[in-house]
Amino acid sequence: MSSSTPLNRAADSFKRAASAFGGKLRSLRGPGNEPGKRPGQPSKRGKSSKLHPSAVWSEAVGTAGDFLAPAWTRVRGLWLRYVWPVLAVVSLLGWVVLAASIGLWWAGQAWGWQEAKSAALVAFLLFLLAIGFIVGRSAYGVVLDLARTRVAVGDDAVGSIAVSNVSTRPLLPAALELPVGSNTAVFHLPRMKPAQVHEDLFTIPTARRAVIVVGPVRSVRADPLHLLRRRVMWTEPVDLFVHPRTVSLGSSAAGFIRDLEGMPTTELSSADVSFHALRDYVPGDDRRHIHWKTTARTNKLMVRQFEETRRAHLAISLSINTDEYDSEPEFEMAISVAASIGRQAIREQRELDVLTQKGPLRCETGRTLLDDMTRIVGAPMRKTAVDLARTLSDTVPNASVVFFIVGSHVTATQLRSAAASVPPGVRSLAVRVQPGAAPSRANIADLTVLTVGDLDDLAIVLRKAAA
Repeated sequence: MSSSTPLNRAADSFKRAASAFGGKLRSLRGPGNEPGKRPGQPSKRGKSSKLHPSAVWSEAVGTAGDFLAPAWTRVRGLWLRYVWPVLAVVSLLGWVVLAASIGLWWAGQAWGWQEAKSAALVAFLLFLLAIGFIVGRSAYGVVLDLARTRVAVGDDAVGSIAVSNVSTRPLLPAALELPVGSNTAVFHLPRMKPAQVHEDLFTIPTARRAVIVVGPVRSVRADPLHLLRRRVMWTEPVDLFVHPRTVSLGSSAAGFIRDLEGMPTTELSSADVSFHALRDYVPGDDRRHIHWKTTARTNKLMVRQFEETRRAHLAISLSINTDEYDSEPEFEMAISVAASIGRQAIREQRELDVLTQKGPLRCETGRTLLDDMTRIVGAPMRKTAVDLARTLSDTVPNASVVFFIVGSHVTATQLRSAAASVPPGVRSLAVRVQPGAAPSRANIADLTVLTVGDLDDLAIVLRKAAA
């Protein structure tokens, strides 16, 4: 027998595993079991070493796993590639019919029931006839096209499926399945001639905020009794983002956010846009800032002194603790309020940070912000809006305007505690959502509390805050 036969290779692998196992056992014995010593004789360290059964068992399991892992990986690959696709074709009803045919045949053989044998043969023939409906190859060219992959709640999400016969022979009628989230839409294809194209339009309801997985498109071939169902995937799945509803605030509604004039500070600068005063010239000052009229009048060089400004940095704290909200519509309104304010800030090219109990959201563009807003999932949690406000003050220390978006269950005491975590000089506003409430404004110390009963009222209450 050649040394390269599978039997010899398996024997060599077993020898290597056995030698490795023996080496591990020798290492477990420790220094107390050196060669030439009697069992239990003290070692050089003065201690007797014992081989623990659990250590032997763990090493045996580990060695067996290392030895069998390549074989298991290969068997699993063969199963998934060849066996599972065949078994997946059989439906639940098909397995029932197949098991019934075997059981009836066994009962007929055991007790001599000819009727049971006849029923078993009929069931088995039905199973064989079903195979004829699913064999063969289909040659489709399928294109899944969504007009828009990002829509707002309530907007129409329209798509189309274009199927073409790319073979040189006619194709029999078939069905296409399109999974849409947890549901499945079925499209029936007629008999198609070569190069014929069939197109179907569909509309996806967008009644609530969600990320809907559309696809993959798969063709289904089945027998009339649906004993066997063969599915072939033709496209990749596509994510449809149903963004929260937002409203446009307008520049007047966001008037409290400064632009070029910035937010004045007490720090002085030699170059800015906010003029503060005149001072004597100091060597090293920029000569472009010399005020020549005052210099001519006082007969000494005078330069302009500016007040340092900073661009508005907006920080939004959105609580996703559902215990602080009265209902799911109230929670969705809070997300819409935060998305509307954040989108307005990005549109006006402000610096923006949005934080929830589960971490910050991406704010590079309006699309990334709304995508992350769509993925938000509220849940009861121990971290409240007050805890989130403290985290926000630590995460965004350079914010100039801070928004707290909270639910109706957040009390005035909690809002006062949240405002206390904001550094001095930072304007803080709390937007309290409560569906059906009249838009209003109130003050708790330095905190401006805005009540919003409808998303369309957001611009009105922000104008009140900017006044």
